[in-house]
Amino acid sequence: MPTDAIIRPLLPDDVPGADAVGFGALRELTPPDFLPSDLELRATRGRARIAHLQATDPDGCWVAELDGEVVALALSLVREDVWGLSLFAVRPGLQGQGLGRRTLEPALRYADGRRGAIILSSTDPRAMRRYFRAGFRLRPCVAAAGQINRSRLPASLQARPGDPEADRELLDAASRRARGAAHQPDHAVLAAAGCELLVVDGRGYAWHREGSPVLLAATDDDAAADLLWSCFAAGAPGASVHVDFISEHNDWAVAVALDAGLTLSPDGPVFVRGETGPFAPYLPSGAYL
Repeated sequence: MPTDAIIRPLLPDDVPGADAVGFGALRELTPPDFLPSDLELRATRGRARIAHLQATDPDGCWVAELDGEVVALALSLVREDVWGLSLFAVRPGLQGQGLGRRTLEPALRYADGRRGAIILSSTDPRAMRRYFRAGFRLRPCVAAAGQINRSRLPASLQARPGDPEADRELLDAASRRARGAAHQPDHAVLAAAGCELLVVDGRGYAWHREGSPVLLAATDDDAAADLLWSCFAAGAPGASVHVDFISEHNDWAVAVALDAGLTLSPDGPVFVRGETGPFAPYLPSGAYL
């Protein structure tokens, strides 16, 4: 029974099992077009993400163990005193039985006393209820997806390929302005996971994978729009892209998505607590917030 589950910190040996639970739960909420075709590569990247968080934030990463197997996980991080929930999942078939609540509780305690806190929610009504009851404010979001109409790509984009070390000052400043905290040391993990960095000098940056933005932070809407268009331009012709968690005050992203021919749809909301910056111009990272 789930009541027999042991709630304990995530250990390095738990990484493969935790990744399997996380992917198993999230794939049910992922549109088929955006499920990875290379499952081995996906597993490598997913395990690297979990191992990274276990190394940087061992006090924020928790699992539920039942009969010797990981069946739920809640992974959180703190960057410059801003907490974020990176991954929360329960094995399908065991959901709705209290495992999620018990596993999430210690990860939420890791947020106690922090200057700010961020959760990017799925559309699961149970998760949204839990986050709101934990004292977070809800910000509705939309997503955009589809094939880019490449005939609409602007002719003179300013973004250039970036380097996470050489451009570190810009990356830190843009993240701090947008969400109240830099993303160091997560940039190196994004690069290792196959993401590519674009920067507009002095004004912002974006990580993308195959044309879909993974993380974008800028000082102004024009720079943010340039970066989003540049992400789209870097994708393969005919491939589908997606833009997730477009929250309030980011209408620049809605405008670019519609101009590019993408379709809007409801997305899971963002939940915030405390000081998290304006969250604009900003497209958060699902893994690193």
